[in-house]
Amino acid sequence: MELPQQATLLRIYIGENDRCGRQPLYEVLVMKAREMHLAGATVLRGPLGYGASSRVHTAKILRLSMDLPLVIEIVDRQEKIDLFLPVLDGLLEGGLATLESVEVLHYRPKNSKEQESI
Repeated sequence: MELPQQATLLRIYIGENDRCGRQPLYEVLVMKAREMHLAGATVLRGPLGYGASSRVHTAKILRLSMDLPLVIEIVDRQEKIDLFLPVLDGLLEGGLATLESVEVLHYRPKNSKEQESI
C-alpha cells in the first residue's frame, strides 16, 4: 500500500474503559480500520488526562485510575478516512475526534518477509 505525500490524520480520544459490547472500544476501532484497509492505526496510552467531564484520569500510585486516556491515531488518504467517519460516529458515544492534514515522509514495512507473514 502506498500513501500520498499529503494525507489525513484522524485522532480519537477515548478512555481505556470505553467498550463496544464486551470488547474494548479501542480494539474495535483498530480492527475496523484494518478491515477497511486503512494504512495504519496506533493506540497510545496516556498517564494523565481529562476530557469533557473534567474528571482527571491518572496513573499515579496514590490515585490509581483504571480508565486512563487513550489516543488512537489513523493515517490514510482523505477519501478513505471519510469512509471511516460514519463507522466511527456509530461506535463513539463519548470522547473527541479530530482531523488534520499531515505530510507523509516515510511509509513502508521493515522488510518484505515480515509483510508476508501478516
